[in-house]
Amino acid sequence: MRQEDDFLQDDLDDEKTIEFIKSYLPQELKDKFTDDEFYYFLDLIDEYYAQSGILDAQPDDDGCIEIDLEKVVDYIIKEARKDEMGEYDPEELLFIVQGEMEYADSLDDEN
Repeated sequence: MRQEDDFLQDDLDDEKTIEFIKSYLPQELKDKFTDDEFYYFLDLIDEYYAQSGILDAQPDDDGCIEIDLEKVVDYIIKEARKDEMGEYDPEELLFIVQGEMEYADSLDDEN
């Protein structure tokens, strides 16, 4: 039962993240991507963080970890091609990656 609760919480967190990202996007991008694409992008962002070692990095004196957003975007584009999800504009994906990061920062600010 505990594992099922964790999955439900993860789904709720993803829904909140996607809603935040949608509100963060410029008007012309708000309806460009499907919810399935947003979930896919979030999975790839998480995958990038896990594989890149960012999650194990030591914060600087201000408590921050430097993340190269363009590397995250490049990773999404590469994986989307490999998974035959389509071609995506790096500038558009950058808004999504920035939105995800802003959402994570807003959660940190609450704590």
